[in-house]
Amino acid sequence: MLVQLEDLLNRFSDLLGKVAAVLFILLIFNVFYDVVARYVFNDVSIGLQELEWHLFAAVFMLGVPYTLRANGHVRVDLIYERLSIKKRALIDLLGALILLLPFALLVGYYGIGFAQEAYELGETSGDPGGLPHRWIIKAVIPFTFFSIAVSGLAMMLHSINVLTGKRSDGNYTPPQH
Repeated sequence: MLVQLEDLLNRFSDLLGKVAAVLFILLIFNVFYDVVARYVFNDVSIGLQELEWHLFAAVFMLGVPYTLRANGHVRVDLIYERLSIKKRALIDLLGALILLLPFALLVGYYGIGFAQEAYELGETSGDPGGLPHRWIIKAVIPFTFFSIAVSGLAMMLHSINVLTGKRSDGNYTPPQH
């Protein structure tokens, strides 16, 4: 049961990784178009420049839950890598429970008010020709942190599955295609 729940949560994180990859491709096209328009046609678009920032922020933020799921996050490996699989699983379980989940849920919770205020005020770009609906990018913040919590929960389940012998590896299990 826990293995299936872990796999379900991991599929969500894998989906976010795919969304981030698609947004990255859109970012590349946006930057290319913006550069060509600026230097070939002498046409500058504040909206396209802001869209670059928004796409970059979304790629980065939506990539974080996938990075956590793929075990690509930063940690001090001097000691961790030398430990047994079960000890690493225990460290991952405690780290997620004590540090990751409380932080992610706290930022996610307060981020809702941040995005809601932008929506209620009808916040737009301060620059002429800038993007409207600033709440959309601000809403990505709480969504990301709740998604990090989902990835953290999957990491906890993976650790429990390793500790109980239901998984034999202590690290990333690749997505099934």
